[in-house]
Amino acid sequence: MSPEQRHSVFRPCIDLHEGQVKQIVGGTLSDRNEEGLKTNFIATQPPEYFAGKYRDNNLEGGHVIKLGPLNDEAARKALAEWRDHLQIGGGITADNAKEWLDAGASKIIVTSYLFPGGNFDLERLQSISSLVGKDKLVVDVSCRRRGDKWFVAMNKWQDITTMEVNKENLDMLAQYCNEFLIHAADVEGLCQGIDEELVKKLGEWVTIPTTYAGGAKSISDLETVNRLSRGQVDLTYGSSLDIFGGVVNFDELVKASKQ
Repeated sequence: MSPEQRHSVFRPCIDLHEGQVKQIVGGTLSDRNEEGLKTNFIATQPPEYFAGKYRDNNLEGGHVIKLGPLNDEAARKALAEWRDHLQIGGGITADNAKEWLDAGASKIIVTSYLFPGGNFDLERLQSISSLVGKDKLVVDVSCRRRGDKWFVAMNKWQDITTMEVNKENLDMLAQYCNEFLIHAADVEGLCQGIDEELVKKLGEWVTIPTTYAGGAKSISDLETVNRLSRGQVDLTYGSSLDIFGGVVNFDELVKASKQ
């Protein structure tokens, strides 16, 4: 199949905060100001419930993200529910990467580990890629907009790094991983629309599978991402889904994604 024929699909997520499945306004996560945290939804079901739901609907490429401490047990339960089909991110380093693959993760997702002191460290990327294998590594290039550019954000999107998100840097990163996850932190959790300009640029730049997350609010956003990225970028829905207290019907989205 040629790249032009590919169609963007829905990628699911399980965001964990203090051991519970939550949907949080991305830009409000902070180690320094916990009172400023804005939570859209707290699930009554355990994380493995959502993992099972994704398994039953054959939704590949989903990610489990640990937002801060106290999430390891919850993450392990989600991974165990659908072994080798869910990715894991949040606090992943070369020291614990293999442990999470052994726990059932299909791939590991890294960001902050690659940016000690906010500066990109190529040797760290090379070492973790060699350790787990390029095919098991997702680089999270989640970002914030600064003027007409985007820069990688780390540490729960609190800290802006020196790395610009552009074709040159994405091509360099793609030598060591086989997938990108990109949260547009400025619109994450707001359900006020995707960053269309970023999605369009990603469609022009990326050469490996890429999932965009941030601002999706209706089923039609999936077709918008498909059009803007020419099918090169997939879309994560979070706070807007009815299973997370939102208005987008999960079953209808699954159906639309598989058409």
